[in-house]
Amino acid sequence: MLIDLHTHSTVSDGTELPYEVMARAAASGLSVVGLTDHDSCEGWEGAQRGALAHDITLIRGVEFTSEWQGISVHLLSYLNRPDYPPLVEEIAKVHRARLDRARVMVDMVAEDYPITWDDVVAQAGPGVAIGRPHVADALVAAGVVGDRTTAFKEVLHNSSAYYVPHYATDTIELIQLVRRAGGVPVFAHPGSIHRQRVVPDEAIEEMAEVGLAGLEIFHRDNSRPQRARLQELADRLGLLVTGSSDYHGIGKVNRLGEHYTSPEVLAAIVEQGLLEPVGAELAAVGL
Repeated sequence: MLIDLHTHSTVSDGTELPYEVMARAAASGLSVVGLTDHDSCEGWEGAQRGALAHDITLIRGVEFTSEWQGISVHLLSYLNRPDYPPLVEEIAKVHRARLDRARVMVDMVAEDYPITWDDVVAQAGPGVAIGRPHVADALVAAGVVGDRTTAFKEVLHNSSAYYVPHYATDTIELIQLVRRAGGVPVFAHPGSIHRQRVVPDEAIEEMAEVGLAGLEIFHRDNSRPQRARLQELADRLGLLVTGSSDYHGIGKVNRLGEHYTSPEVLAAIVEQGLLEPVGAELAAVGL
C-alpha cells in the first residue's frame, strides 16, 4: 500500500485540477493520497470525485501557513471539519492578506519586468488564492525566466527587493484551532533547507504540548542531518512520522510517491481525525 499525504492542485499553487491529481496518483500506483492545498478546502469535492472514479482513497487536508517567533511554519491539517467557523474566519483572513500582499508585489515586480496584475490573475485562474507561484508563472509566460523554480531563485526569493512579508497565524494557536476543528496537525517539512531558519527543538516540544500530532520527516527538503534530528525528536515526544511528495504538478520537480507514509501512521491519523477517508473500500487500504 503506497501512501502519499501531501499534494497540491490548482486550488492553490499546483498545476493540475483536484480530479486530475487523483487520476495522476492512481496512475502512479498510489493507494492513498492526501490533497492539502494551501489555506483551502475548495479542492475536496473535485478530489473526492477523482478518488471514487480511480479507486483510490482520499485523505482530505489543508496546508496552513503559520509563524513561530518569526519563523515560517507550514502545518498540515488532516481530516478537519471544513465549516468550523473560527477556522473559516482564519482562512478568510489569510486570503485577504495574501491578495493584498500579491498586489503590492506585482506592482513592484512590474516596474522592472513586463507583467501586469491581469497576467498574474490569468495564471492563477478563477477563485484561486493568488500568491508568489502565480507571479512566477506570469514571469515564465512573459519569457523572463524559463520555469517557476528559476523565477523564485532569481526574482521572488525571500531576500529579493520584491519580497513582501505576509500575515501568518501563530503556530501554537493554529495547532489548537486545527484540533478544535477535528483535524490532525502535522508539521510539514520541518527541517527544510529552503527556510531562512529552521525551528529549534524547543519549538517542536512546545507544539507537541498543545496537540501537534506528527512531523513530515521524509520529504525532499529535509536534509539527512535534519531527518536524524527530527526522528530523535519524534521518538522522544511520541509524534507520528510521515513521508510525502509535496507534489505540485509541473510547478515543482517533486514527483508523486517520492516518499511514503506507513499504513500504521495513516491508521493513527484516521483514528484522531474527525472526517473519514473517501474513496476505495477502507478495508482494502488496511483501515
